[in-house]
Amino acid sequence: MENLAVYHGPIGKEEGERRLGQDGRDGCYLVRDSDSVPGVFCLCVLCKGYVYTYRLHKDEAGSWAAETTPGVPKRYFRHIKNLIAAFQKRGQGIAMPLLYPVTAQRRAQTHTEPQAPGDGLSPKLGSHSPNLQQLKTPVAQGQKNRSR
Repeated sequence: MENLAVYHGPIGKEEGERRLGQDGRDGCYLVRDSDSVPGVFCLCVLCKGYVYTYRLHKDEAGSWAAETTPGVPKRYFRHIKNLIAAFQKRGQGIAMPLLYPVTAQRRAQTHTEPQAPGDGLSPKLGSHSPNLQQLKTPVAQGQKNRSR
């Protein structure tokens, strides 16, 4: 996983959402460690101001799968890069195709750039969970944390 450019490591849900919110484009995505399930990763994609989170896990045979929208057949991939390539197409059971990778290297470079005045505040995030497989969180600035 460490060799994957979009893998950000154990950054946590809020930091992942902040990084996607900074990019701001529908379809920007990254992969991070799950906060709640050890050994599981999260594929996070921004769509219409919300971050959708899909758990990625490896089965006993070493194949990767994503927990997508209920009713969409689970697909297995030998390599995580193949899973990401498949989800770059429409109709794969996620909120929108993966269009713009937010790479950890790019993030490290932008983190060292000086920030414009007023950009130092991270957005307040609200969240709710429509189901266990797909987590959707708004990334609109100034919104209060709340659970639904």
